[in-house]
Amino acid sequence: MTKTVVVYHSGYGHTQRVAQFVAEGAGAELVAIDANGDLTEAQWSTLDAADAIIFGAPTYMGSASWQFKKFSDASSKRWFVRGWADKVAGGFTCSNSPSGDKLSTIQSFVTLAMQHGMVWVGLSAMNDGNINRLGSFTGAMAAQEGPTKSAEELHTGDLETAKVYGKRVAEIAAKLRG
Repeated sequence: MTKTVVVYHSGYGHTQRVAQFVAEGAGAELVAIDANGDLTEAQWSTLDAADAIIFGAPTYMGSASWQFKKFSDASSKRWFVRGWADKVAGGFTCSNSPSGDKLSTIQSFVTLAMQHGMVWVGLSAMNDGNINRLGSFTGAMAAQEGPTKSAEELHTGDLETAKVYGKRVAEIAAKLRG
């Protein structure tokens, strides 16, 4: 049996809600990056023991939140010893608008995964008007569509896409593990 972990930062609850759907689809454990961009030693150990790690952060000003970047930099201890090499990786983000430059955030996750020697998994679902409505194949994306929308008002298609994506990452991890 494989173990998938979703590690994420959420500033206002939107990304946390998406993370919950990704985790539900993957049967994954959630690890939240705190408001200072830190993890506990137990949380680092959880990531180290995972077969797959799915990264998540909001897109602020065209990039992941600074808290996620701090986590990313702190992962260099694992990079140095190739601790995450050959783990499966994926990623998701949420922003205020349908574009919101979310692709830059996903691409930073891909680069992080490649630096670690991880195997990236994209989203294979075609845009059917609901699932993958934003048309991202690199990772899952969600849009709150307005600065005053609450996390509870996220588009149901984006949340279902998150669940489908989580399931795909976990399935690929299981196949690769054999």
